[in-house]
Amino acid sequence: MKTVFISLGSNLGNRIDNIEKAYIAIESTIGVIELASSFYKTPPWGFQSKEAFVNSLIRVSTELELEALLVQLKEIEQELGRKKKDSKTGYQDRLIDLDIIDYDGLVFSSDLITVPHERLHLRNFVIFPLEEIAPNWIHPSLKIDVETLKEPMINDHSIDKIERLND
Repeated sequence: MKTVFISLGSNLGNRIDNIEKAYIAIESTIGVIELASSFYKTPPWGFQSKEAFVNSLIRVSTELELEALLVQLKEIEQELGRKKKDSKTGYQDRLIDLDIIDYDGLVFSSDLITVPHERLHLRNFVIFPLEEIAPNWIHPSLKIDVETLKEPMINDHSIDKIERLND
């Protein structure tokens, strides 16, 4: 079994419901969700939008190999209504976004995927929930613990832990 960290985000529709539907799909097709972080509300990252994101991070135990996991996550995104990204526009609003953050500590890059996720250390919506559910996690390629990765973000007021009822 492999231990995988997956980041989930949504900024359209009922954002928490979208993430919870993704949890169900992940458990039915990928593996057991061992831990799930709180929900966090953040502004869009890498593009302009009026719609804030709700994000979460989960630790999953799976038998899937990395590329099979990626294919399954893309299928879940499509099933939950995500539109294919226009290569010209880059980031955009979306019903659901599922990213592999870490795949069992593997350091790997191909045309399809890079693990650990190449921008995870820059994203408060990944670091805050990661520290919540895996406080001893160490970045496989940078060899830096999550607490140290969070230090430059400590005074970041653009991220808020939210309660399920406040979506």
